[in-house]
Amino acid sequence: MTSSVPEPAETADTTRLYDIVVYGATGFVGRLTADYLARHAPEGTAVAFAGRSASRVEAVRRTLPSAAAQWPIVEADAADEEALQALAESTRVVITTVGPYAKFGQPLAAACALAGTDYVDLTGEVLFARQSIDKNHEIAQKSGARIVHSCGFDSIPSDIGVHVLHAAVVADGAGELTDTTLVVSSMRGGVSGGTVDSVRTQLAEMKKDGKLRRLAARPYSLSPDRSLETDFGRQLDAQVVNGTQISPSVRGWKAPFFMASYNTRVVRRSNALRDWAYGKQFRYREVMNVGTSFASPVVAGAVSVGLGAALVGMTILPRKLLDRILPEPGKGPSTQAQENGHFTMDVYTTTTSGARYRSRVKADGDPGYKATAVMLSESALALVHNRDSLPEAAGVLTPATGIGDALVTRLQDAGLEIWARKE
Repeated sequence: MTSSVPEPAETADTTRLYDIVVYGATGFVGRLTADYLARHAPEGTAVAFAGRSASRVEAVRRTLPSAAAQWPIVEADAADEEALQALAESTRVVITTVGPYAKFGQPLAAACALAGTDYVDLTGEVLFARQSIDKNHEIAQKSGARIVHSCGFDSIPSDIGVHVLHAAVVADGAGELTDTTLVVSSMRGGVSGGTVDSVRTQLAEMKKDGKLRRLAARPYSLSPDRSLETDFGRQLDAQVVNGTQISPSVRGWKAPFFMASYNTRVVRRSNALRDWAYGKQFRYREVMNVGTSFASPVVAGAVSVGLGAALVGMTILPRKLLDRILPEPGKGPSTQAQENGHFTMDVYTTTTSGARYRSRVKADGDPGYKATAVMLSESALALVHNRDSLPEAAGVLTPATGIGDALVTRLQDAGLEIWARKE
């Protein structure tokens, strides 16, 4: 029987012109990523910039630190599959910030899977990630490529937070993870125009197709095989939770976290890709702090209603009206606003032995911009410079399963606070 999966190209690393190509360097986060690499990439790292217009990419390059002055420019349109394949075959790692990924992401991810090229992006789109898994996972496994989606604020804090939590539990011989909750303890930052556009694109797809709507709503929509997952019954990603139900040390009621509907699926995929190393009784949710006063349950409820209303509004309101009130793709906050941003995420779990553990991922800088540029860049740099400490894995992966401890170390060295310990 002949396989329908295309055979990947045999392109050795010795033939690669570049270590990293940043695709989408003219976008807002793309420029931040290019700037970060110019300042922090180890000496000798061969970096190139790519985009639809060479002249626009060159204009961005002129604004970067001097280290980037001679970095090459590659012209490739997102709709030109031949150009994207040539780009993928020229480099060891591709960083792409070009979204919405449902519109522009699949050809480049597929090209990297065929070429055996590692790939990182910023997607928070369930439908795109599911499509990439279905189309690229087997091909990437054959070629040895690591296609690692969601290497920014979506979903490194969540995925790495559980990764280090699990490592601490294993080191202590304390059993497996059971009920696990991420709490956004504090956060300050703007909403990305690109993120808004991605949400709008996905909502439009789901509005047209009921099957896609049901797929996006499934808690295991990114898992390799739903039939192998434990059936916990209905799992609500958008919940109002009393903090004491999370841990005795947590005070106040918590509201649903607006990124939970994507992050939870990434974390569950990590567990499945590791043969359920976190545990078959591992249940995961995400919430955010709204204060600890007597009014916190009212505030949490209001936030929950507001998030639901916002999604409904983005689905039914005319696009022209939304364009007037929502941020545009490619635009972002001022430098000062980015510097003033921050996030702190704490993950709590109870193990099968009854022990309680907590982990933290904390960073300075606007979560969706400055901090994301750090996380995305360090993901790519780990794939280039930390090959010996990467997990033995290939395919469509998550940050924890594709990069793992190498990413933790690089992020800590870059200034993020990441730890896990027994409560």
